[in-house]
Amino acid sequence: MRTVLGYVLIILLIPLSVLTFYYADAEAGKVQNFDDYVEERIVINEVDLPQASKIKDTNGDIYVELHQPNRIVVEGEKIPAFLKELFLQSEDQHFYEHSGVDAAAVIRAFMVNAQSDEIEQGASTITQQVARNIYLTQDRTLARKIAEVLYSYQIEKKLEKNEILDLYLNVIYFNNNVYGVEAAAQYYFQTPVDKLSKAQMAFIASIPNNPSLYNPEKHFDNTKTRQERLIDIMAREEFITAEEAEQIKNEPITLNTRSRLDKYPDYSTFVMTEFRQLVSESEGFDQQLLNAEGDARDAIQEKLSNRVNEILASGVIIHTALDPAIQKKAVSAVNNVLGGSSVQGAAAVVGNQTKDVVALSGGKDYDNTQFNRSYQAYRQPGSTIKPLLDYAPYVDTYGASVNDLVSADNFDSSFCPGGEKTCFENYSLKEYGMVTLTEALTKSHNTAAMRLYLRTGKERAFSYLDKFDFDRVLEEERYNLSPALGGFTYGVSPLEMAGAYTSFVKGTYQDPRSIKRVTDFQGNTVLKWPEEEPVRVWSLATTSKMRHMLNSVMVNGTGRKAVFSTSGYIGGKTGTTNDYRDLWFVGLTEGYTAAVWTGKDKYEESWDNIRFMESYAPHQLIWKRIMRLKKSPLVRGFFYAFVSS
Repeated sequence: MRTVLGYVLIILLIPLSVLTFYYADAEAGKVQNFDDYVEERIVINEVDLPQASKIKDTNGDIYVELHQPNRIVVEGEKIPAFLKELFLQSEDQHFYEHSGVDAAAVIRAFMVNAQSDEIEQGASTITQQVARNIYLTQDRTLARKIAEVLYSYQIEKKLEKNEILDLYLNVIYFNNNVYGVEAAAQYYFQTPVDKLSKAQMAFIASIPNNPSLYNPEKHFDNTKTRQERLIDIMAREEFITAEEAEQIKNEPITLNTRSRLDKYPDYSTFVMTEFRQLVSESEGFDQQLLNAEGDARDAIQEKLSNRVNEILASGVIIHTALDPAIQKKAVSAVNNVLGGSSVQGAAAVVGNQTKDVVALSGGKDYDNTQFNRSYQAYRQPGSTIKPLLDYAPYVDTYGASVNDLVSADNFDSSFCPGGEKTCFENYSLKEYGMVTLTEALTKSHNTAAMRLYLRTGKERAFSYLDKFDFDRVLEEERYNLSPALGGFTYGVSPLEMAGAYTSFVKGTYQDPRSIKRVTDFQGNTVLKWPEEEPVRVWSLATTSKMRHMLNSVMVNGTGRKAVFSTSGYIGGKTGTTNDYRDLWFVGLTEGYTAAVWTGKDKYEESWDNIRFMESYAPHQLIWKRIMRLKKSPLVRGFFYAFVSS
């Protein structure tokens, strides 16, 4: 009864409202005619429909669809005539005859719906639905209904009928965050709209009339019933024969719903973080944020978020450096080596030539709602910092040879804080006398690294580290001793370490990036990182010497478990913090540089079987499985037995 009364009011009030406008216009001394009056107050701008953006890998394949909303705009000529006619017959039979509002349709809908238990026909024209979905809200108020009429009047003046119909077919809602016929076809049947059968077309055409009631995922029978009703209408209006109608109705409908595409959440999470940074730097938000505080800073961040969403809603393609093959290996290696334990891990892989981020593992069994350890986890790097802060700065400063000698004995009490003789001792607690730089790094002698750091000078050693993108290394730490052995206030991330070690390829550094460019659907570049010249960190001579020493670490030293057969270069460095809280391996081959971290998320959590962790070396096994070309066998059986879950 309420529905019937509502339609009665609409029938009475809409014509009354329109007449009121005309009457008021006439009584205003005919200063303006009605068209001019409406033209001033209702502006129909060019429409850019929000649609789903996409992320592509380095091969040009889509691996993420960003549903904001899930809409795929399709040109009118690609929409089958049968599907267009289905909507015309069910929603607006006199579409090509009226001027935006169909009074006869309002009366007809009232009569049909008054005799039915449900809304059989809508009173709104297709033009009114376009006005409501693009320019107005879905509120059921008299003011909104009057505005809808006026907007429809203007739309009919500005656009051709076929343009309005095409716009309608791209804006209508099909439930499940799906908008437009192309997205509906691909979501419910994983088929382009121009490849649907007539039965499938009639099925999706049934949904927008009442998206909740005709949601196929929850009320399939309701949708099927309405589909058959639409087919009967098409037969009645002689667009198909009665025989064809029966054939279409008897065709089985099998939903093949398409879940949101996000094949590699470890990587795509980082892409979206970098995308926000790209927008911020491209449009000046980063400069605004430099000195902003409190509410002002929050307001700028909100504007940035709105701008990011605006760009994504416009329909863009984010082209990335993701290498699917390496990505799968990185995720598999972390999951398999650490599976069945309470140990976590992360990995980051960077291309040596391009400095692109090609793969990331955010953690064991990662999904995109979790903390991404590959770039958000800041951990103590242990001895992996030694090549960057101790050895390379010393070699670069003094032109030292890999065979130059350094003491690996303990420091005397005059040096140590508090007079403790064993401060900054070697891991083995032994003294080794004078050793070559190569041996010192190969065996990771702490006292030798500290001596090189002190000879270079803390300030000068940090001047090299400053060239890398270590976000959470503090300014005051350049005056401390502990950084020489990997002791920082916050630490570094796996991605930062992988990026820094790429400097041992040619002696230069660039920030690792995942995004190559952002384009619209026509291929026009929307956003792109500016071209940057690589920063020279080490001389070529220093780079060559460091590569020799890093290779020795793997062949003769602490990194032997990461070694695999290769005809090219291989080098790296292990890192272990107190009580094995963090186990690192960072290394490079001819093509790629990768950093792997394993450990407990919380430092207060203790290891079981600490010595086993050292001998098992999961960080090295993960690195090896990612970097070598052929697949490695599963090696996790013993890990399950010795590490607590």
